[in-house]
Amino acid sequence: MRISVFRKAHFNAAHRLYRPDWTDERNKAVFGLCSNEHYHGHNYEMEVKVTGEIDQETGYLIDLKILKDLIKEHVEDAFDHKNLNVQVPEFKNLNPTAENICYVIWQKLRAHLDDKYELSIRLYETPRNFVEYPA
Repeated sequence: MRISVFRKAHFNAAHRLYRPDWTDERNKAVFGLCSNEHYHGHNYEMEVKVTGEIDQETGYLIDLKILKDLIKEHVEDAFDHKNLNVQVPEFKNLNPTAENICYVIWQKLRAHLDDKYELSIRLYETPRNFVEYPA
């Protein structure tokens, strides 16, 4: 039987949507207030979805303590109270849009989960704006 389990998490982070190869005027035209040179922040909410077969021995799909610890180590500790543009290596050359943040989170967690699991990330930048990978 296939089933999905979910784990919610959150982190607070600052970022600036900006392309250094564009003029300030173009950045402001495309990214608006999100291109503020002094950065701005969000209280990100995240849902991690793992799908697969229930282990007949344990009755678990995955031990949620293991998933909780992976999220804490690879997402919360890496992103929480950070300036994503400056302090998070994955965004050194990658614009930290919600779409890119979601994909980076997926990559970080995917690297530590058994291939038998499907993984999906839903990231809320605001209560009304969110992205999901894979779509």
